[in-house]
Amino acid sequence: MLTSTHAFSGLGVDDLDAAKQFYGGKLGLTIDENPAGLTLRLPGGTLFVYQSPSFTPAGYTVLNFEVEDIDVAAAELAAAGIELERYEGMPHSHNGVVRGREAGQGPDIGWFRDPSGNILSILQG
Repeated sequence: MLTSTHAFSGLGVDDLDAAKQFYGGKLGLTIDENPAGLTLRLPGGTLFVYQSPSFTPAGYTVLNFEVEDIDVAAAELAAAGIELERYEGMPHSHNGVVRGREAGQGPDIGWFRDPSGNILSILQG
């Protein structure tokens, strides 16, 4: 039934202008504006970002960015003023990256938040 339609995800925020500055300005993503919100152009498709009157940030990772070199990506985020989250009980390296590959426990990953508090990640498998 839905196998031949175009699909995309949506992400709520509490401040559309702050989201535009963050995703376009700090992360460098291409953004298309429309009356209902923002469309982020991602390598694998699009993400619709809209202002939600009853917004609550997601308590889980809503968007993952696969990167070739996680240390370079972490440094680029830091240069843009974006700090990686440091979750208690997780072994972080000096730049906030959790080294899952060394431990045989998944990818190397670092989490960060958008201005609305949604959790995003950079990861290297």
